[in-house]
Amino acid sequence: MNELKYRDTFRTLLADYRPSEATKRILRETRLVLLVGPSSAGRNTIINELVAGGDYHFIVSDTTRQPRVNNGVPEQNGREYWFRTEDDLLDELRQGKFLEAAIIHDQQVSGISVRELQKAQAAGRIAINEVEIDGAENVHRLKPDCVIIFVVPPAFDVWLQRLHARGKIPPAEIRRRLESSCQEFAAALKNDYYTFLVNDSLEQAATDVRTLATGKPQDPAKVRAARSVVERLLRQTQAYLERAAE
Repeated sequence: MNELKYRDTFRTLLADYRPSEATKRILRETRLVLLVGPSSAGRNTIINELVAGGDYHFIVSDTTRQPRVNNGVPEQNGREYWFRTEDDLLDELRQGKFLEAAIIHDQQVSGISVRELQKAQAAGRIAINEVEIDGAENVHRLKPDCVIIFVVPPAFDVWLQRLHARGKIPPAEIRRRLESSCQEFAAALKNDYYTFLVNDSLEQAATDVRTLATGKPQDPAKVRAARSVVERLLRQTQAYLERAAE
């Protein structure tokens, strides 16, 4: 299990984190799409589909956690994440070199470095990545025109299957992820800068992201339906956690 040696230091720094002026300038000049959502909602799969089309640049986040094995495939530095030491991440955060960063599951710190935005600009592509709720809020404050999409699975049972398919995750870790998801669902439902997207079909989800990235308005009926899915998932997750605690 990952542990944070400098958890309190990260909490203090991130509570009032501000990117440098140079980082904010680069952010304003970059076309950016962020996917938010619970663990195993399929955000990375959607991103991979979009990047394969050639118009998107996948922002490789920095993280303090150790590489793991997903479906038998070991993670590689610079592919899934840039695996950093806590000391290095703290140093660059103090210099304002991150767009955003957050403590995840109280076990690791992950964030977007400004160098990834520069790569997207140089390639003439739309920068895209997944972030946590806190990171999305921070980015929206700095860049209101950023497209922020909250991705959810189509149903609770499908979601649980995806969670368990990620490998041997201890029950305590599953519970932590579900608890975090409840907070994410509730926060997203309160903020109007999110667009909800139900990831039932990879092809359709990728198409929807491409459409949203252009700024085109969604079908109101589709918006209402997606929001209903999020509300239902919140209720079902809360009920599941209550039963598990009995």
